[in-house]
This record gives sequence, C-alpha cells and structure tokens, in this order.
Amino acid sequence: MNERRTSALEAIPKSAMVLAAGLGKRMRPLTDTVPKPLVPFHGRPLIDHVLERLAEAGVTRAVVNIHHHADLLEGHLSGRARPDVLISDERDGLLDSGGGIVRALPLLGDAPFFVLNADTVWIEGFRPNLPRLAAGFDPGRMDALLLLAATTSSVGYDGRGDFLLDGDGRLQRRPEHGVTPFVYAGAAILQPHLFSGQPDTPFSLNRIFDEAIERDRLFGMRLEGLWMHIGTPEAIAEAERCYVRSAA
Repeated sequence: MNERRTSALEAIPKSAMVLAAGLGKRMRPLTDTVPKPLVPFHGRPLIDHVLERLAEAGVTRAVVNIHHHADLLEGHLSGRARPDVLISDERDGLLDSGGGIVRALPLLGDAPFFVLNADTVWIEGFRPNLPRLAAGFDPGRMDALLLLAATTSSVGYDGRGDFLLDGDGRLQRRPEHGVTPFVYAGAAILQPHLFSGQPDTPFSLNRIFDEAIERDRLFGMRLEGLWMHIGTPEAIAEAERCYVRSAA
C-alpha cells in the first residue's frame, strides 16, 4: 500500500505551465481593466482556482506567463506560496500558447509538466482529474495526454468539438465540417522534447498537437465531472450557478 502510494505521488509532475498572457477579447468589457485570469469567479480570480487545483495535485512550481495588464497579474501572484509561482514575462510581445511555453521551458525543467489554461474551471467528479491525468500518462508511448470534456454535457460550450478518441485513447482531429464528441478542456501533460527546435515566436499549441498526432503519440482522457467553458461575461453567471448547485 505504501509503495503504491509513493509511486503515485512520484508520478505527479512537479511543474506546471499556466497560460495567462492572452488578451481575453471575448470577455470584454471586463478585460478592459484587468487580465482575464483576474476576472472573479465564485468569489476568487479564475487563476486562483487553477493554482489551488495544481497545489492540491502535488505540483510545487507553476510558471505563469504574463502580457495583458501584466503588472496587475504579477502583483496578484507575488504573495502566493503554494505552489511557488515563477513569472515568464511576455510584456515585449504576446507569444501565443506554443511560443509562450518555448520561452518558459528553462523554468519548467526537463520532466513532463502540466499545462493549464488560466481560465480552466471544472467541478470534480469522484476522482480528481489532475492526479488521474498523471496516473494515465505513459511517456513511453505518449508525447502528450490531454484532458477532454464531452461536448454534450459541458456548460457554456456550443462548438463542434476538437477530437475523436479511439479505444486506446489516441486522438484524431475533428474532420472539416464534422462534429466530434470531445473538446479540449484546457489541461494536459506534455513532454518537454515536443518544443525542441520550436521558435521563440508566436505559434499555437495546436501545431504541437498536430505533430504528435502524426506520430500516433497524442492521447486523451475523458474528464470526470463537469467542465465549464468561461468564454464570455454571460458564461460566468451560468458557470457560477452550476458551481453553487454542486456544493449544495
């Protein structure tokens, strides 16, 4: 029992990248004066929910990239001790999700790491999802393991999905003009070698995902619980109602 428990703890990535530099255009007018990660949700800034979930999972170091209203976000994070927060500064120019990770790699270390969007919010199911993701990650056959939400049961999402998931957990992209059952929930475990040779210029994580698909090394795991897509001011109210009901 103790050996299994120790092994599970060792499997948890100790570092995480929190993508927090975006402009939050769809969240205007709230993001006219604050960055989207500081928009309140259920009494706390969105990014606090993300950082607390990482701390609960056993992550000790979170790298947060900053650009939009960078001073406000950096000031908010300066007093946080758990996890330890390191800043990856993009004040000189927004690098998008992929380029942002390339710049932050020296702070993330050489081991696989979590990556979470700063506005990723879900209600846990029976088992917490980040430890589940870590337990399911097999670096021998996976370059990346993505947390996926069901499109039909997610709150605030009305898109056509992102991925097809086969019986072994491998992912394929949604066909053009098609509909797929799963959407990327904004949380994953990635191997650092995915970014070797990638430029320190703006590019999307989707390039990394597509390259992993070509190698048959992009995998997914279905989220347990309820994922909430908080893309607009109106979506906040709907998500908060679900959050309150789950706690009742």
